[in-house]
Amino acid sequence: MKDITFGLNAFGDRFAKPAGGLATHPEAIRQVLDEAILADQVGVDAFLAGEHHRQEYSISAPEVVLAGIATRTERLRLGSGVTVLSSDDPVRVYERFATLDAMAEGRVDVVLGRGSFIESFPLFGYDLTDYEELFEEKLDLFHQLMDEKPVTWSGTKRASLTNADVFPKTAGGLTAWVGVGGSPQSVVRTAQHGFPLMLAIIGGAPDRFAPYVDLYHRAAAQLGTEAKQVGMHSPGFIAETDEEAVETTWPHYEALHNRLGSERGWGPTSRAQYESEVAHGSQYVGSPETVARRIADAVEVLGVDRFDMVYDRGTLPAEARLRSVELFGTVVIPRVRELLAERAAA
Repeated sequence: MKDITFGLNAFGDRFAKPAGGLATHPEAIRQVLDEAILADQVGVDAFLAGEHHRQEYSISAPEVVLAGIATRTERLRLGSGVTVLSSDDPVRVYERFATLDAMAEGRVDVVLGRGSFIESFPLFGYDLTDYEELFEEKLDLFHQLMDEKPVTWSGTKRASLTNADVFPKTAGGLTAWVGVGGSPQSVVRTAQHGFPLMLAIIGGAPDRFAPYVDLYHRAAAQLGTEAKQVGMHSPGFIAETDEEAVETTWPHYEALHNRLGSERGWGPTSRAQYESEVAHGSQYVGSPETVARRIADAVEVLGVDRFDMVYDRGTLPAEARLRSVELFGTVVIPRVRELLAERAAA
């Protein structure tokens, strides 16, 4: 049986405060630190911080938040989920995460992606018409930097490099994944460069992503590269009972979904749609037993090596988030491993 890695992913959502209103950005960042420390204590394997540049979220510089977490934890692998490489500079990204890797004593994964939001492009002076080309070129440069040798490189969206060296060097190399939202071209590009693949599965039945896992392995074989690990990233929340989990999350999910939908042209969601997604889709919401069984099903059907749960989506209260982190580490992760072992033995 595979040794599955289980992680948590935070965006630093501004949670609802007991006295009313939302947490400030500083309060939300400090809350993520508390949750990461708890995750380390209760047996979670990894903790990721995602980059956003919107008022709902507090984490715009994941590696800075992760550096703070690195000094307060001992076990957790730390990573970004994701770093928006398209609107950043590959050299600076590599330097920042190499520095973080030193602070965390080699416990770092960077997950590179194009991002599901576009605010960073105009913010940092990039043209959205170059969306594909920016990521293609920058991923190629980052891949070369991972050898930690002088790099000679040229492209159209960044200044060329001639025998350029990058510092600091790491003790054992930097681990990097590529986050993919469902584009076959992105899956093939990931295989071409030999990166591990992280699938963002945020809606619909997880088995619909099985063809992407198969494509990743086939592309690596045909391109002569090595297929690495495959992970999945999905939202979830754990409470004592299924009913409590749904009742707690529904109003926050509805508000977030409809706010984003008004920007992207989605229609408003309904309670029935949400409950269907919880029961059959990619919302891992419920009691520890329910969530464990659904995670085990997804891991088994996709054959993934890693499951990361986005636990802080929307304005969920801080107390509920902490309890969800605790249950994930103490009950859900051991139960998923138990279920997978039973199924392997059968």
